[in-house]
Amino acid sequence: MTSTLLSAQNFLSALPEELPVFPLLGSVLLPHARLPMNISEPRYRTMVEDALGKGRLIGMIQPSGEEEHDNVPLYSVGCVGRVTSFNEVDDGHLLIVLTGVCRFRLLSELPRVKPYRIVKPEWTPYLGDLGDNEPVTVDRERLLELMKAYFKKNSISVDWNVVKNAPDDVLLPTIIMICPLAPAEKQALLEADSFVARAQMLMALLEMAAMPQQESEAEVRH
Repeated sequence: MTSTLLSAQNFLSALPEELPVFPLLGSVLLPHARLPMNISEPRYRTMVEDALGKGRLIGMIQPSGEEEHDNVPLYSVGCVGRVTSFNEVDDGHLLIVLTGVCRFRLLSELPRVKPYRIVKPEWTPYLGDLGDNEPVTVDRERLLELMKAYFKKNSISVDWNVVKNAPDDVLLPTIIMICPLAPAEKQALLEADSFVARAQMLMALLEMAAMPQQESEAEVRH
């Protein structure tokens, strides 16, 4: 426990006081998860290129409004990721992978001096993210049952062999990131206090999302 705290404190000292952010509605990054991204806008290509020379850290945070524009307010909690894969394709797009490191609380947004947004983050509330994944499991049978109903309703194709073989700490964040849940629901999942709380919340959301389909099918039968 002491070594974990020391490593977290050491990492905290290396975290930036200013953080470039990618404000993307409906998309969240979770600690320890991997998020592939296709970067096409010039300002975000500039952001990635700048980040590569400054620790490779980029924050993911959702706009809190329904519309995306330069001045839309942001949610109060996001997650910083490290660029762990980078490739520039022929059309100038950047293909990157962000690996989640630690959530942060947004203290303020800095005056615009770059084409992208930069915030002042507070890291201390989420230092627990810097440790190893929690050695916990979820009700996997129930989760898979709810996933199948949700994916069928939303016409989402998955490789179920991959799903069944994925460990819980990989499966859960992947589901959260790929499912077309409402932005507010994804934000609640991001801000959940623990892996267990996040798993329980996800299963509740999947169950509620499947209910209209079940009700309509019942009406047809009657």
